[in-house]
Parts: sequence; structure tokens; C-alpha cells
Amino acid sequence: MSLTQAKPCSIPKIDLTLVGLGADIRAWYAAYTLPRHEKTVAEQLGLRQVETYLPLYLSARRWADRRALVQMPLFPGYVFVRISGGDRIRVLEHPSVLRLVTFNGKPAPLPDGEIERLRAALELGKAEPFPFLIPGARVRVKSGPLAGLEGTILRRKGRMRLVVSVEAIHRSIIFDLDAPDLESTIN
Repeated sequence: MSLTQAKPCSIPKIDLTLVGLGADIRAWYAAYTLPRHEKTVAEQLGLRQVETYLPLYLSARRWADRRALVQMPLFPGYVFVRISGGDRIRVLEHPSVLRLVTFNGKPAPLPDGEIERLRAALELGKAEPFPFLIPGARVRVKSGPLAGLEGTILRRKGRMRLVVSVEAIHRSIIFDLDAPDLESTIN
């Protein structure tokens, strides 16, 4: 048995400044947390210099001796974090963070502007969680602070409501709106 020696070959020179490694590009991701740990995770990650967003809503709760309005997470089990690829470890080191939402094994960034539109929509009015719906009749809001937001139409108690689903985490919220502000997404 004879061994042959590998012959050297030329390696093409690559300018690494032209290759987008994504280390410095910050994007929004959904971090999946332990149940009822969302507020703690958001607070602790903020102390670690990680930009977080935890949308909350007011919910009336009743105990045996009293009633109260309590701030609850709009997307239970999730905190949104804005990080670059190299900052994932700072998020995942937190004991209450289970993982980042992934697609094909890689962290799935949320579409550009989705968090900003969500913030604007929540400043406009009241929102509440809603069960995730299988996409049906899809519409886009064409005017007002919710412009560009897409969702599914639902009529409830005689009012027109828009269900907005964040498909990466299989959660939905619902907004009251007027029909003239909507347009079909089917062309």
C-alpha cells in the first residue's frame, strides 16, 4: 500500500470586509422564557445592556379578597431582544431564558420594523392577547398609526377587529378598527 502526498493548491483570496458576517448587525429576536418570568428577564437583560421590549396589557384579576388591574405580557413566554449575532450569549446565559426562537436551527430575526409598528399600535389603543389563528382572509392596514400592519379580520360582538399574528412565536393580539382603513393583501 502506498501513500500519496497531497499537492498544494492555491486558495482564492477573499476580502473579509466585503463578506457580511452579521456580527455587528442588530436585529430583533424573540427569546422564549420560563413561564411567568417575562418581566424579570426583561429587567435583568436591561441591566446587562441588552435592548429589550416586553409589550404589556392591563388585565382585571380577581382573588378571594380583592380585585386588581395587573400588567400582563401581551405575548406570554416571550421577550423581544435586539441583539447582534455575537450578543446571543448574553441573552442565553440568563437562567430564565430557555432559547431564542429559531428556524432551521438558526435564530430567526423578526422582520424589519415589526417591533416598531407593534409599539406604535400599542400606543394608539388597547390590545389584548388572542388565540393564534390559521391565516384566512389577510388584510393590511392602509392608513393611520397601524399602517403597514397585516392581519386577519374578525367580527366580534358586532365590531370589526383585526387579529395580528406574530407567526414566529405562534401568538396573536387583537385591535379594534374601522373597515375603511383596510385593504386586501391579495392582488
